[in-house]
Amino acid sequence: MKICLIVPPSLFLLDERVFMTLGILKVAAVLEQSGSAVDMLDLSGILNFEDVIRDYCLQNKTTIFGITATTPQLPASTKVLRTIRESAPSAKVILGGPHVTLVNAARKREQRLEINGRAITAFNQLASDYDVLVAGDGEEAIFRAIKEDAKRLIDADDPKSVLFLTNQQLTEQPFPARHFVDVQSYHYTIDGVPALSMIAQLGCPFECGFCGGRNSSFLRRVRTRTSESIVAEMVHLYRTYGTRGFMMYDDELNVNKGIVQLMELIRKTQDDLGVEFRLRGFIKAELFNETQARAMHAAGFRWILVGFESGSPRILENINKKANREDNTRCLQIAHKAGLKVKALMSIGHPGESPETIKETQDWLLGAQPDDFDLTIITTYPGTPYYDNAVPHPDKPGIWVYTYEKGDRLYSIEVDYRTTADYYKGDPEGGYQSFVYTDYISRENLVAMRDQVEILVRDQLKIPFNPSAPAQRYEHSMGQLPAHIWKTTRATDPAL
Repeated sequence: MKICLIVPPSLFLLDERVFMTLGILKVAAVLEQSGSAVDMLDLSGILNFEDVIRDYCLQNKTTIFGITATTPQLPASTKVLRTIRESAPSAKVILGGPHVTLVNAARKREQRLEINGRAITAFNQLASDYDVLVAGDGEEAIFRAIKEDAKRLIDADDPKSVLFLTNQQLTEQPFPARHFVDVQSYHYTIDGVPALSMIAQLGCPFECGFCGGRNSSFLRRVRTRTSESIVAEMVHLYRTYGTRGFMMYDDELNVNKGIVQLMELIRKTQDDLGVEFRLRGFIKAELFNETQARAMHAAGFRWILVGFESGSPRILENINKKANREDNTRCLQIAHKAGLKVKALMSIGHPGESPETIKETQDWLLGAQPDDFDLTIITTYPGTPYYDNAVPHPDKPGIWVYTYEKGDRLYSIEVDYRTTADYYKGDPEGGYQSFVYTDYISRENLVAMRDQVEILVRDQLKIPFNPSAPAQRYEHSMGQLPAHIWKTTRATDPAL
């Protein structure tokens, strides 16, 4: 029995070959460790990805396909599913990843509250499309999903389940099976040093109103690996691929109370190897302090990313950010004092958003002077309070209303996530749409003001727009799928 795991394209991104999808590579690693035959189709950056699926099915008799998908990837995943159904109609197709996890968490909330809401509808649509749905941790759940008598839902998003990973399991499991993708086709650098992404811990305990997974233990509960395990993966990547750059793709590194000790071990490891690493990662502003900053710089960090979100006190309160504007300014000052550059992650379109609050965000950016920034229009993903706690508008069909406890409202337009990805755009120059609005600003004005702030702040702070790489076309070549798209089982690296 061969299992083909599929990473769908993310055509909404500027450049898809930046960070590889590590969750499904962890699933590939445990399957390979168990002796299962595994293929991987990495469709990132492939425009005509349906042709890849057709050619793969023509060349192989695979009976099980596993697809991972975030919410923005779901339209592409739907096309992948449809092509598999046409090309291999008897195959079992499994869907896992963040989208189904978030929808399932929202569905369980509605069931507890005895609400027959849109999350239940969205879940039922997924259940009718796919043979098996996997919510939460996939590493153990995959073995149940591939069984002939598998249930329609394998719910690993439950701390009481044996499928919910513990700290010990995270530490003991094999590293993501990066040999299943063309590592060299991914291009990301930190201060000019080629870098790969890593995940050292899972979960974020905070309750920001816009953030997905607030009802999901998989995404809320912090689970950590030992410092020794994290550093062992760095050493493996260095020895296998020559990697000296590491993007730590964890939610809030400094949630880990042992962050300073981890940084000290990373520094010691570089000294032992006689190399210099460069690192980048996310931190929580109000938890950041000078000791952490100095330790991170000594370990090789040169960039940190911080979800400041807004420069408006009203919006920071409305989104339950916990950090206030002064905390955010102090975080930037601490980082700069330690020699760390800061990318500010900002967003607009929250409950109570207005031209005045957006101007406050603009002014804060100009005053605080981060080294880079993103400014996005928020989206009401399933699994976010903005989605889960919204109710139908009494007078406008297709409009949902989220109300903050002090009265500010957010209006969102109903989106079929299976077919529409236009609500999420990665192009900062004229590519944004808004599917939300407030009592104080329209959808159109949200887009217009976002673009104005982007241009003005980048101009005044001399921050260039990020370059992009266009998606590629898959070309048929002697009936063979190229290496940067298709990898199959090989002998497992002893270091894994």
